[in-house]
Amino acid sequence: MALLQVVAVAGAAGCCVPALDERQRGRRRRGLRSPRAVASDAAAKVGEDDGKVRLGGSSVAVTKLGIGAWSWGDTTYWNDSEWDDRRLNEAKAAFDVSIDNGMTFFDTAEVYGTALMGAVNSESLLGGFIKERQQKEQIDVAVATKFAALPWRFGRGSVLSALKKSLDRLGLSSVELYQLHWPGLWGNEGYLDGLADAYEQGLVKAVGVSNYNEKRLRDANARLKKRGVPLAANQVNYSLIYRTPEENGVKAACDELGITLIAYSPIAQGVLSGKYTPENPPTGPRANTYTPEFLTKLQPLMNRIKEIGGSYGKNPTQVALNWLTCQGNVVPIPGAKNASQAQEFAGALGWRLTGDEVEELRSLAREIKGIKMPIEES
Repeated sequence: MALLQVVAVAGAAGCCVPALDERQRGRRRRGLRSPRAVASDAAAKVGEDDGKVRLGGSSVAVTKLGIGAWSWGDTTYWNDSEWDDRRLNEAKAAFDVSIDNGMTFFDTAEVYGTALMGAVNSESLLGGFIKERQQKEQIDVAVATKFAALPWRFGRGSVLSALKKSLDRLGLSSVELYQLHWPGLWGNEGYLDGLADAYEQGLVKAVGVSNYNEKRLRDANARLKKRGVPLAANQVNYSLIYRTPEENGVKAACDELGITLIAYSPIAQGVLSGKYTPENPPTGPRANTYTPEFLTKLQPLMNRIKEIGGSYGKNPTQVALNWLTCQGNVVPIPGAKNASQAQEFAGALGWRLTGDEVEELRSLAREIKGIKMPIEES
């Protein structure tokens, strides 16, 4: 975690919440809906029937909601520093329930767990789950994994080398999406060339980046475009209470360039589930971000989320995830540690908030100040 936080900062952007401009205030006085609300309703009609989202300009289509596998095998941030048979069985159940509910897009990375030190990690676990399920039935699974831009890795060859090791752990001949996990301190052009090489060799069906700001995103898109390779996705921290991609130009650039935004930490590491309160804050590393003071500021928003959810028969987690799917060309990837969480996430699909509800929740979220999100989670 510490290494990721140091390296990823090169591509991270600060959080700021702009005040409403005069046009926005005027719209509210006149009772007009914002352009985002109108766009949200338009986006609702895109791909509604097929249940899939195409990743940018690639040929890969994934389910509207994916599953993040960071916690599978992890002992540094999740799982109370332990990984045992109980947690293994819970992760396997989360995988199976996800498949049963039509969520077949899974996101992992070589640094989730301890793969770089040779031990079992998230990739190995996911690969084992896929193999075991396929022995019973044919399943159509889309896998995304990531290259770690570690300071001692150089050149395009390092990308291909890391990818082949990831494929070995996954037990696959190719993956649907391969991403640069964060911008490197140097050598980024070589890493992008490595992505293009992997694409041209058929080892990946689409390529993407993660934690890239607007400038880096545009530069990466331009370099890959010269090779005839579409930049399919940018995976960033994005949730109702962390909307920096809307404010720093990343979301707009993704929309302009036709790049899918994959949203990690979509329920803010569980905080938008409503299970944490000022009297019952999270423990462990999350306690540094979600303090009792912050959770006090969050309560008006959570109360409204619960009210809106109640009108649909949905809980806060499902409302928070649905809010993201209403943003257009956004694929949330909440992390499922067990079967009940996976089942809960499935309840975010098959319905939509109205444009007015989307804007109301965004407006309430703007009132929350002072959040300092951790850089890495997916």
